[in-house]
Amino acid sequence: MKQFLLILLCCCLSAFGYAQTQNSPPSITVRGTIIDSAQNKPLGYVTVALQDAATHAPVKSSLAKDNGTFELKAPEGKTYQLVVAFIGYATRVLPVKLTGNEFDAGKILLGTSNKELKEVTITAVKPVMKQEVDRLSYDVTADPESKAVSALDMMRKVPLLSVDGDDKIRLKGSGNYKILINGKESALMAKNPSDVLKAMPATNIEKIEVITTPPAKYDAEGLTGIINIITKKNADQGYNGSINTRYNTVWGPGYNLNATVKQGKFGLSGYAGFGTQKDVTAATHNTQTQFVNQAVSSILNQNGSNTFGGKYKYANAELSYEIDSLNLLTGSFEIFQGHFDQSGQLQSNRTNSAGILDQAYRNLVTNNSKDKGADISVNYQRSFKNHKDELLTMSYKYSYSPSDQTNTNAFTNRFNFDDTDNPDFRQRNNAGNREHTIQLDYVYPLKKINIEAGAKAILRTNFSDFGRDDLDPTTNEYVPNESQTSTFDYHQDVTSVYNSYQIKLTGWTAKAGLRIEHTAISADFMGTPLDKGYNNLIPSISLQRSLKSSSINLGFTQRIQRPGIYQLNPFIDRSNPKFINTGNPDLRPELNNTFELTYSNFKKASVTVGLSYAFSNNSIQNVSSLRDSVTYTTYQNLGSNRNLGFNVNTNFSIVKPLTVSLNGQISHVWLKGTYNGQFFKNDGYIGNAFASFTYKLGETYRLGYNAGFFSGDVNLQGKTSNFIYNSYTVAKDLFNKKFTVTLVANNPYSKYRAYTNSSRTPDFIQSTSTDNPYRHFAIRLNYKFGKLNGEIKKNQRSINNDDTKNSGKSSGSNN
Repeated sequence: MKQFLLILLCCCLSAFGYAQTQNSPPSITVRGTIIDSAQNKPLGYVTVALQDAATHAPVKSSLAKDNGTFELKAPEGKTYQLVVAFIGYATRVLPVKLTGNEFDAGKILLGTSNKELKEVTITAVKPVMKQEVDRLSYDVTADPESKAVSALDMMRKVPLLSVDGDDKIRLKGSGNYKILINGKESALMAKNPSDVLKAMPATNIEKIEVITTPPAKYDAEGLTGIINIITKKNADQGYNGSINTRYNTVWGPGYNLNATVKQGKFGLSGYAGFGTQKDVTAATHNTQTQFVNQAVSSILNQNGSNTFGGKYKYANAELSYEIDSLNLLTGSFEIFQGHFDQSGQLQSNRTNSAGILDQAYRNLVTNNSKDKGADISVNYQRSFKNHKDELLTMSYKYSYSPSDQTNTNAFTNRFNFDDTDNPDFRQRNNAGNREHTIQLDYVYPLKKINIEAGAKAILRTNFSDFGRDDLDPTTNEYVPNESQTSTFDYHQDVTSVYNSYQIKLTGWTAKAGLRIEHTAISADFMGTPLDKGYNNLIPSISLQRSLKSSSINLGFTQRIQRPGIYQLNPFIDRSNPKFINTGNPDLRPELNNTFELTYSNFKKASVTVGLSYAFSNNSIQNVSSLRDSVTYTTYQNLGSNRNLGFNVNTNFSIVKPLTVSLNGQISHVWLKGTYNGQFFKNDGYIGNAFASFTYKLGETYRLGYNAGFFSGDVNLQGKTSNFIYNSYTVAKDLFNKKFTVTLVANNPYSKYRAYTNSSRTPDFIQSTSTDNPYRHFAIRLNYKFGKLNGEIKKNQRSINNDDTKNSGKSSGSNN
């Protein structure tokens, strides 16, 4: 079968290639040789590009060969200019003067640049990846597959990022990070970032930054680092935008509008989308062997199914008003709403050590959840007449992200599971957070040094109003269960000041800073008050050595992991009576130390290699214990967490139309800690690898193949299973590349895949498996309108609350 598919693919490639050869329009040829003017020697691997002379839009680009020669082809009928660029050399721009259908530029002399090196980038007119002193960035607009995939799928391509089998995003294999939208904490990412990103097309995004050594201006949260998603905001006078639609055989339809308007001093940019999650059913299997004094006491088997579906909508808008050349006022608004219904049934059977059934029941569960989020912010920026790069910014932001969840449990087929101690019941939990943020930032650049300073106050309230009603079997009416009904209020005020310095010399860039944070906490749960505070001194240091076509980066930072509402919330989820989950209001923040060493080379093929080491001595872990044959799972500050990691990323072309991108990382994790009077220790390797192949057929066809492997995760009490991902895409551009049709096939070889979580303690051994939908097909349509080249002016400094742990659930992929 695989041989047949391979032969069929080759035939399709041949047919597409022949069609393009027959139908391709007349073209021009531009050639020449790049020479180092100082040494009078050929200069290889220099970026050469053809641009439209009128609009400066890129048309064709390539790298010069080892001997400095190059040749570019482009459709005739336009006026072009040739751009020659290389790191450390002054860029040359030459008009293309045709003789017939050819232009021979001859020897093009490049002289060294006298300008200060600010950063090292991959040498291309539209670089896919950039290495800066404290971060890596991936240019989504330079990736031709951005029209074909979701924002979540684009994450798989970004260095240091991966997506596991449960569609949870990982940064260097860890889930402890923070996601920002345009440098600000977002209501969209408050609970389920994967669900939002799989619904959002990648065309909304300009680039994705992975900040491995966050500077002092960022809040000290996010142990592994920060993921900053920058959305598109290009505009000049007038308007532009795009319309995206998709239909997925498993996940349903989705619609998205992206638009920008600029008129005079006013600018508006944003995007909005909505969709329907089709009902998807997944089978679940759970086996737990329980021990007493190291002997088997009972075996619990649970099998069932779960159906999930609903609707969602989201929107983001940013308004800009240029008061004058020195004063700028901006504002933003962001909302997300999701309404999801869930239903399922679970058959639970428990047998004793002799294999005799001693308890059984069937549980019918219905669940309704409503997630919302809203952000409103205002920013004022003041620049100065005699020093245009000197900036003073004042910002205010209000965030509100509630979540309302209710579920009903009804039990049938009872055996030794009486309705007095285990009645039918209803649960509700209205939880979330609201916060006010005030921030002041000041930037003062000198000739070689850039100074930043600022202050910030976050006034945050986490809340939960939860309760339970039990069915009285005698009256057949629901009665409030007072012991499981309460409210939880958790107030956290974080005030901070920071100061950082960045110095740039020839070939060197260094950034160092210090952040001082004071956290005041007050809480009330079931009449028990809590009032405490603590201080943190957070250093960050980054150093970059820029060479001719490469760079070496070294960084160190400390980060804090403050627990979020979904970890703190004492609400007890009893949807499965044998497996109970709850939060822990007594959690303390976790302090992490991280060292980074990265080497990047951008000569013939871009290669980035990194080594990192991180350690924490009071890490927050998800742990389980057995009490009276019921498993309780919660969060605890436990022992140490150490991680030694290695990562590599490369991007290159084997032949001119074929682009290959490889992204991989491997880490060794050591975990240990004491919980419930028992000492736990676990270690192992975790890693992932992702490969992307894009083949361009002529000017309008693209073929893509993506494949990935995720090894699974290692936690204190167990591990998760590995995961393999693959995707095929075929795209066709129409109407002068304004309209794109893309066909997508994800994981076509199997309809379902099992995702397994295994745990081991002295009291039990457990294996939980979920059969998630795996194979799905999709069609995506993208239409662009308008023609603008400028950029809406926006504040260079704004609020970015990155100080709480990102915790949420995710489901399904959504191409």
